Amino acid sequence: MSQLTFDESLVDQLEALYRTADILRRRAHVYDALGAQPGEAILDAGCGPGFYVSELLEQVGEGGSVTGVDVSPQMLGVAANRAGGRPNVTFAEAAVTALPQRDESFDRAICVQVLEYVRDVERAVSELHRVLRPGGRVVLWDVDWSTVSWHSEDPDRMQRVLRAWDDHLAHPTLPRVLATHLRGAGFVDVDVRGHSFVAADYTQDAYGVATIPVVERYVAGHEAVGPEVAAAWSQEQRSLGERGAFFFACIQFAVSAIRPAG
Repeated sequence: MSQLTFDESLVDQLEALYRTADILRRRAHVYDALGAQPGEAILDAGCGPGFYVSELLEQVGEGGSVTGVDVSPQMLGVAANRAGGRPNVTFAEAAVTALPQRDESFDRAICVQVLEYVRDVERAVSELHRVLRPGGRVVLWDVDWSTVSWHSEDPDRMQRVLRAWDDHLAHPTLPRVLATHLRGAGFVDVDVRGHSFVAADYTQDAYGVATIPVVERYVAGHEAVGPEVAAAWSQEQRSLGERGAFFFACIQFAVSAIRPAG
């Protein structure tokens, strides 16, 4: 597995992705599953550019607090800037497998499209269990990349690109076992819900379209694809869009659970 490099260019691409209508819908699903209340302490494990952090601050109000944790200092800088220096937000540079917070520090926690990149998922889920208070709720969100249906008039090239893209992940089909990991860590009331993301129009508000520059960037540096094939692949997708023939679909999963009260 070769990880994405979080330089300024990628941060800009992800910022654009996180502002799309599909990702706004995804955040709404996460908030619905989380059920944050005023006055609560919330953890965003793998906070990225901080959209969840800043929006959760509004939900918990001045009496609550939000903590963002991420391994990328560039992402933390973007997140801190978005949070606007409010007194009830903190950030920490750390991995989700080694959270620096004390036991039973939070009422709720989210971890959105992070664990599919983490090799030791069991450790990460155990850490989330540790930092939640009894009765606290966690919401995990990840993509099962095997559910991707992506039209191409060169299916062999498409499969070549998708196989290379899978290499940037530790667990391309992680949602299949998230419930098992949560129960193994001691969580109860595990709930798994799938949400389809489908686009038959080439619009930047669609998850599949907005993902293209990120995929192209990664596979261009992959030995099995390279820059010429990556460019041809992305150009074909734009051409399909111009002809009204673009199609993308995948299923993403929200998995919630409770740390038992006693």
